[in-house]
Amino acid sequence: MKKSIACLALGAMALMTVSAHAETSELRVPLGAGGFGFLPLHMMKKYQLVEKEAEKLGIKLTVNYANVGGPSVMNDALLSGSADFISAGPPAFLILWDRTKGKGDVKGVAAMSTIPMYLNTKSDHLKKIEDLKDGDKIAVTAVKVSIPSIIMQMYARQKEGADATFKYDKFTVSMTHPDAVVAILSGNKQVTAHYASAPFHQREIKEGARTIQTTDDVMGGPQTFTMISTTKKFHDENPKAYAAFVAALKDAFDMIKKDKKAAAEVLLESMGGKGWDVNELAAMLDDKDTKYTTTPEGVMKYADFMHSIGTLKNKAASLDDLFFDAKSLGGGN
Repeated sequence: MKKSIACLALGAMALMTVSAHAETSELRVPLGAGGFGFLPLHMMKKYQLVEKEAEKLGIKLTVNYANVGGPSVMNDALLSGSADFISAGPPAFLILWDRTKGKGDVKGVAAMSTIPMYLNTKSDHLKKIEDLKDGDKIAVTAVKVSIPSIIMQMYARQKEGADATFKYDKFTVSMTHPDAVVAILSGNKQVTAHYASAPFHQREIKEGARTIQTTDDVMGGPQTFTMISTTKKFHDENPKAYAAFVAALKDAFDMIKKDKKAAAEVLLESMGGKGWDVNELAAMLDDKDTKYTTTPEGVMKYADFMHSIGTLKNKAASLDDLFFDAKSLGGGN
């Protein structure tokens, strides 16, 4: 009898051990703020790319994609445990990396897109960013943590020195890209400029807006626009699910490259299915400045700057500090 009880106990312990190390069967992935930078996620959803890659690795995964966007919201979702992978621009990622270093350890999985952003306006008095005056507001996806917010801090510091670093912060207001487009094109007096990405930038230019600054101008070249991150806990406990997600991301890149019109149709669907022409979107995807790649670009430049102004407490020595497997992502900087 005692022997039977002992065997049952050992069996239960063995089952508990297996259960403790079993990988997740469900991934939760917010779809991001919208537009070209998040297109690979919509391709992954549409064609069930993660599920297919997981099957190749011998596991079954269900993926739940949520219509959640904006850097602050994404960060909160990951920290609360309601998301497994999140996507955002490098500044928002870096703040989360810094905040969780040693206690949660969020790190980068891969870059996702390299796309410039454009500061657009229809206001007659704005010929350059220095023309901003009291009452002007610049729409950005998130104040202080978005790409435009950091870019404007960089620009102010380059042009006027350290004391001027945050001079443009007071002009920024958080707004989604679609809402910002409406505000700019409708002549909204409260929002006089919008730091836009494709395809919202092209729509504004087509409707009479003009560009007074670009991220490439300030950074001195192309930079990562969106990237993927997760926690060390998820990375370590779910190696196959993690690998399936990365493989699916690359599959999405390949699909976009091979058939831009089909990818444009997915993008249009993700934006409500109207308001854009598929051929117009496909032409934008063909723009040389729009790239889908796992290779980080400009991320260390963001990290060095944000540390120098005190936004980040921790200094990253290299991409190895920021990404789980930087060497597998290509050259990068």
